[in-house]
Amino acid sequence: MNTEDLLQKYYGITGAVIKRLGGYENVNFKVILGDNVYVLKQYTDEYGLEERLEAEDEILKKLSDLSGYSFPQPQDNVDGDPMTILEKDGEKTVSRLLSYVKGDLYSDTENTPDLAKSLGRFLAALNKHLFDYRSFAIEVRQFQWDLQYHYLNRRFIKHIIDPNDRKIVEYYFLQNEELVKPKLPGLRKSIIHSDANGENLIVRDGVVIGIIDFFDLSYSQLINELAIAIAYAILGKDDPIGQARHIIGAYNEIIPLKEAEVDLLYHLIAARLCTSVCNSSYSQKQEPENEHIKVSQKQAFAMLHKWISISPGYARAAFRRAVGLTPAAGQSEEDEVERRDDHISKALSLSFPRPIKMTGAAFQYMYDSEGNTYLDAYNNIPHVGHCHPRVVQAGQRQMAALNTNTRYLTDQLNNYSERLLAKFPEALNKVFFVNSGSEASDLAIRLSMNHTGNGKIMVMESGYHGLTHLDIDISHYKYTGPGGQGKADHVIEVPLPDSYKGRYRSHDANAGKRYAADVIKMLQTEDPKLAAFISEPIVGCGGQVPIAAGYLEDLYPAVRERGGVCISDEVQTGFGRLGAYFWGYEMHGVVPDIVVLGKPMGNGHPLSAVVTTNEISASFEGGMEFFSSFGGNTVSCEIGMAVLDVIEEEELQNNAVDVGSYLKKSLGELMSDYQSIGDVRGEGFFLGIELIKNGDPNKPDTSLANEVQNGLKEAKILVGTDGPDRNVLKIKPPMCFNRQNADRLVDALEELLKSDN
Repeated sequence: MNTEDLLQKYYGITGAVIKRLGGYENVNFKVILGDNVYVLKQYTDEYGLEERLEAEDEILKKLSDLSGYSFPQPQDNVDGDPMTILEKDGEKTVSRLLSYVKGDLYSDTENTPDLAKSLGRFLAALNKHLFDYRSFAIEVRQFQWDLQYHYLNRRFIKHIIDPNDRKIVEYYFLQNEELVKPKLPGLRKSIIHSDANGENLIVRDGVVIGIIDFFDLSYSQLINELAIAIAYAILGKDDPIGQARHIIGAYNEIIPLKEAEVDLLYHLIAARLCTSVCNSSYSQKQEPENEHIKVSQKQAFAMLHKWISISPGYARAAFRRAVGLTPAAGQSEEDEVERRDDHISKALSLSFPRPIKMTGAAFQYMYDSEGNTYLDAYNNIPHVGHCHPRVVQAGQRQMAALNTNTRYLTDQLNNYSERLLAKFPEALNKVFFVNSGSEASDLAIRLSMNHTGNGKIMVMESGYHGLTHLDIDISHYKYTGPGGQGKADHVIEVPLPDSYKGRYRSHDANAGKRYAADVIKMLQTEDPKLAAFISEPIVGCGGQVPIAAGYLEDLYPAVRERGGVCISDEVQTGFGRLGAYFWGYEMHGVVPDIVVLGKPMGNGHPLSAVVTTNEISASFEGGMEFFSSFGGNTVSCEIGMAVLDVIEEEELQNNAVDVGSYLKKSLGELMSDYQSIGDVRGEGFFLGIELIKNGDPNKPDTSLANEVQNGLKEAKILVGTDGPDRNVLKIKPPMCFNRQNADRLVDALEELLKSDN
């Protein structure tokens, strides 16, 4: 039956103007008959629908006596029934006619603090009026729009197309499971509207006076009403926390909020935004032309990206102040440091004169105990992003099933080994798993000595390869640095092939080959018993110095001619960090005999490896057994697989190409304006900015580098410093770093350089 016939037959309405309204789960029409306006709502029958609609009618009648506010009221049909139930071809539909609440939509009203406060007061009045009301039909309902059943929306995550959107939703689902769900049972519950969005709230004269669409009524935690309303009210707002504070403070005037309720609001608001995008993503697949869905989805995703950049601690403190609660106070910085020094050796240094106490992180953001959010442009260990939910969940699942070592046959070890080795040339077909880059470097040297029978290791000036005794012996950065014991007899040291300020420079197209020729001449003269040559493709501790082009191409054959093997230390440069190259050695057109992996491999989980040839591996098999208690354990393998999955699914290597090139270009433009920048170098997300005095490459400006690093820290951006003179800013962010992040970094750096001029 069409709408006109239904209205005439069952409600006696003829000649009305009928307009289709937007909606998710039911069909709505605005019915205009002269001065009388109604809303016709039509539902597809489902289990319990009639009982819920009866309960809704009772609640609407109860709300009719809430003074000063307006709510839709049910209109009986010609038979005196509030519902019209029709059946055709085995399908049942239910129709209801409600009075129309006149006014403007909240979403169409100019946003002011007074409007936000009126929303808070309205919701509190509504909740207070219904607080002691009970309805069995509402209380037994469990559905995905009720925030206490937020987890029911997980099944829709797969419908979110953009992986950059999807990962944020997955992150908040994980946070909700860990931080919110366990605390919900202890909170106050009531019947709440549960959908106070801008399309349902009615405004007159700049004040919220009513609400429509009670189909999502639920018996839920009281604080969920506020969280839902805030989630919608902040859409498109530049200051979402300020907007939320107005609503919370006004609500609290009528219903004082509990401390536990306020402290969960940040994550509950995120949960509602996630619920919205999960359902809209699913619905969009069913109705791709529905513009109502597209608009709401775009706004919600935009707010989720903004929300993730806001520290939960900052939001919590702001919300506490809004209700008169004192923000939680921690220990003073001095007490924190003193407590640390009681138990931890000062050999483990702290960054910055005023160290940061970190309490959380998400992707390229880190949160401190004071509520600050830091843009992380420095920590390359969380390769795919801090606390990436795919990685976290992979570890959780496997830890709950089996965590064991390589002395047993496991699918996890075989699967990850195959997946990892597929990233290498065919000749590199054996892998040893250990726990850290230091262990991997140590093992690589052992493999080389065992395979060649030689004892000399050739290393590069400023190189760093780990913290074991053997690693320190081969790390020029360490053995010549503070506390170092100098070069060991079995170590051969070669100059850093630096084309910026070394012996051969970038104006010489053959600089790399000239550096290599010098080393080859030395090898021919001394003819050492060479076991290996180890180097990074870009020397990190040397100041992010790329090895000059042509150097490895000429040197690798010479090393092999003298019986040695070639080791590429990819602990910092591997897994796509260099953008165009998945492994750093690829940029030099060579294939090493041994590759050392670490840092990004487990995204913060202790996982590393040595990849080598079948021949080198076989030569290691006849002697002392090799075993690592944790290397290659099932949990580590699943985490490693998850990291590879994320790199591929989120196209992070392409992101390193795009954003890394954009950032390097922007820094290059800055260099042309400031003679204090001597060089910008590196690839992808492994960049260095060398700071110098008076435009002279031979006058490193260590003081300025220190000032800039600390100045950026005060601007809530993290970078490192390194190089022999610690005058090089190191930029090596998580691989999800974006162009907006890059702009923020460059702008902040320019402000600091301006002030230095």
